[in-house]
Amino acid sequence: MKDLKDYIRTIPDFPIKGIQFRDITTLIQNAEGFHLAIDKMCDMVKHLDYDVIIGAESRGFVFSAPMAYNQNKSLVLIRKKGKLPGKVVSQDFDLEYGSATIEMHVDSFKPGTKVLVVDDLLATGGTLEAMIKLVEKQGGIVVGACVFIELPDLKGRDRLKGYPVFSAVSFEGE
Repeated sequence: MKDLKDYIRTIPDFPIKGIQFRDITTLIQNAEGFHLAIDKMCDMVKHLDYDVIIGAESRGFVFSAPMAYNQNKSLVLIRKKGKLPGKVVSQDFDLEYGSATIEMHVDSFKPGTKVLVVDDLLATGGTLEAMIKLVEKQGGIVVGACVFIELPDLKGRDRLKGYPVFSAVSFEGE
């Protein structure tokens, strides 16, 4: 069996010079690798008590949807500003390359609901931090964050202190 890193393609200088982009398309195009990734992510959080998985647009959907299905949990989608119909709650945040706003329907879950946030990548932590703030604005209780790839050199965990963070693959010093 291959290591999960073997399924990830690295593209140098994308989207800007100096960035080593970790491309998950090579993982999800391989049934064995994708299955292995979802199984590992589900296994890492199986000890947590949660009701809902929340995934971030768009690559976070790739991991959150099969995890929710596998764990028999409901799935709430967090999308970019202006993509959801109906009443939403918003959260602004900074990215590695600028700023953005994410939104979630106000009726996505009831206050007190235990939530696991899921995304594809933990780099500087901006997206996950914004997801957590959005959940907490609506009275949700974040029990943890799960990502497929973590880039520890960018210190994203520092922004998530107080929340358990689980990552399937780490590219430290690479």
